Amino acid sequence: MKVFITGGSGYIGRSTVQALIRRGIEVTALARSEQSARTVSDLGATLVAGALTDTDVLREAARLADGVIHLGVDYSEGTADVDRAAAEALQDGAGSRPYVHTGGVWVYGDTDGVVDEDAPLNPPRITAWRLENEKRVLARAATGEHPVVVMPGLVYGRSGGLAQSFFVEPGRAVGAVPCIGDGSAHWALVHVDDIAELYVLALNAPVGSVYAGVSGQNLPLADITAALSQAAGCPGRINLLSLDEALKQMGPIAEAFALDQQLTGARAQRELGWTPTRLGALAELSQD
Repeated sequence: MKVFITGGSGYIGRSTVQALIRRGIEVTALARSEQSARTVSDLGATLVAGALTDTDVLREAARLADGVIHLGVDYSEGTADVDRAAAEALQDGAGSRPYVHTGGVWVYGDTDGVVDEDAPLNPPRITAWRLENEKRVLARAATGEHPVVVMPGLVYGRSGGLAQSFFVEPGRAVGAVPCIGDGSAHWALVHVDDIAELYVLALNAPVGSVYAGVSGQNLPLADITAALSQAAGCPGRINLLSLDEALKQMGPIAEAFALDQQLTGARAQRELGWTPTRLGALAELSQD
C-alpha cells in the first residue's frame, strides 16, 4: 500500500509518517522547503516537492497513491481558500480511494459535559473556516468518493504542540505560565502518537465517517497549567488572565484555549479499534 501525506514534516505529521512506515506502508510526502524535505526523507518517506497551492502536484500524487492523509495547513493569508482547493485536488486524484481530512474539535465550541461527534457546532473565530470546507469534503461521498474526517483534540507529547508554544515558552520567559479564566474549563487532550495511530486506522474507515481524536483525558485547565509550569521551570507560578488579556497576549487562538470542552473518542475506538495508550497527560506535560 502507498499513502500520500501532506504536512508530513509537521508535529502530527512526523508521528503519522512513522506510524505508517511501522506498518510496512510506503509513504510519499509533500515538502515545500529543503528543511521539510530532509525531515520527511529522514523519516523514510519519498519526497514530493511542492506546496499546498500546487494543486496539479497534489492531484497527481493522490492519483498515484492508494490513500491520502491531508494534515498540511497554510497559515498565511487565505488559509480557508488554500485548504479548500488542496482538498478538492486531493479528492480529485484519490477518486474512490480513502481520503482522510483534518478537522479539529474546537469547532464544537463549549460543550455541555462530555459529547461526541454529533454535538452542535459553535466554533471560535480561528477555526470557523473549517466548517464549510469539511462540509464540502464529506459531500463528495455522494459521488462515489471516500472522504473521512479526523478531528484531533488538543495534541500534546514529545515536548511539542500548541501548549508548548503558547504556555510553556512564554511561561519560561516571564516566570509564570498563563491560565485563561479561573482554571475550571477543560481541554480534551490526545497524545501525538495516539492521534497518529488514528489517522492510519482512518484509512480503513467507512465512507463519510467523522471521528473525534480524543483519548478521554478531559482535564481542567488549572491542572494542565500547573503541569506546564513544571515544564517551564516555574513550578506553581500561574498567571490568571481574563479572556481580553489573553487575546492581547496570544491573539485569536486564546478564544479556542478558553473553551470548556469534554469529548469522547468512543466512536473511533468502537468502529476502528483505536486504543489510545498514552494516558498520562499531566505527567508528560510537566516534562521539559
